[in-house]
Amino acid sequence: MWAEVSSPQDSGAWPARQTGSATGPDGGPQAADVSAGQARDGEQAESGAATSEAGPEAGPGTDPGAPQAPGRKRRKRSFLRELPILVVIALLLAVLIKSFALQAFYIPSGSMENTLEINDRILVNKIVYHTRDIHRGDIVVFNGNGSWDPGTIPVNGNVFQQFGAGFSSMFGFGHPGSILVKRVIGIPGDRVACCDAEGRVTVNGVALNEQSYLYPGSAPSLARFNVMVPPGRLWVMGDNRFYSDDSRDHMGDPGGGTVPESAVIGRAFVIIWPPSRWRILPIPATFTQPALSGSHAAAAGPVPQPAQAEATAGLLPTRAEPTGQTIPLALGFAGAIPLTWLQRRVRLRVRRRRRDGPAPGRAARPWPRARRGPVKLR
Repeated sequence: MWAEVSSPQDSGAWPARQTGSATGPDGGPQAADVSAGQARDGEQAESGAATSEAGPEAGPGTDPGAPQAPGRKRRKRSFLRELPILVVIALLLAVLIKSFALQAFYIPSGSMENTLEINDRILVNKIVYHTRDIHRGDIVVFNGNGSWDPGTIPVNGNVFQQFGAGFSSMFGFGHPGSILVKRVIGIPGDRVACCDAEGRVTVNGVALNEQSYLYPGSAPSLARFNVMVPPGRLWVMGDNRFYSDDSRDHMGDPGGGTVPESAVIGRAFVIIWPPSRWRILPIPATFTQPALSGSHAAAAGPVPQPAQAEATAGLLPTRAEPTGQTIPLALGFAGAIPLTWLQRRVRLRVRRRRRDGPAPGRAARPWPRARRGPVKLR
């Protein structure tokens, strides 16, 4: 009824396991074969571990004394494979930065002196006016087509049109238009006039103290004007008022000298070149007066005709010329390097998991994947 179980102390059990003479009920090998198989498995595991520590080149049949393949060639091949990806990502980032974030311009004339001097390089922020309105005192870069210069009023297209325009200008195609840079004096709804009893420009009846940014010795204006800025438009003037061709000299043009807000490309916020001229371009303190945002003047005074404005001979329009593609390309490559490294790490990790299976110590999938028909559980 009861099967006899031998204990380890049984002297007859040990010789069978050592010599491999033990047999099962069917006459086949039993414990000895299991012990021998475990020993072979252990030897194979030890040899496999030694092979993995020696590296992929030190496999069976490889002469340890033979010269190994240099890792420098492997790194060179890997770099050449990643280089096209790096270039493509850098170009895409450069176009995105130039189209939607930052663009550099240089100043070819002196009508914004001494704030901006000839050959200064400025950086224009294109994002800021998507997060806030245009403020008085901002230095803006805008397209003069359709207001001061012949042409149609520029309208910002959708994202794809802006990206296409940036891509075209990146490689020298397209027409940038008549690009100018001025300081915003009046925003929509403001009454801008000149001059008060002390010869100052006033906004909504509040005098501006402009000596901090006007060209030394330059009067606020020699022409008299009294205008109400229409909705969606801006009244802009240069800092070198004696030589600036600005809103005062275009009151006979469409818009009465004002420029549309849609023509604004962005805000100039820093001088980046030459190094001796590096500085931030802040909003002057006079434009932070709380009274400027008070109630506007009741009625507009008489608007002078173009003949009453200053003579335009010798005036400078302060055009801003786009610089080369060095800055967006440099920023694009700066952003492409970490992105290329990241995508390479992710790709190698995915490839390694597919090749080696789940990592050691991580539980395998507890249940089989769903499939048609009944699933047989073992």
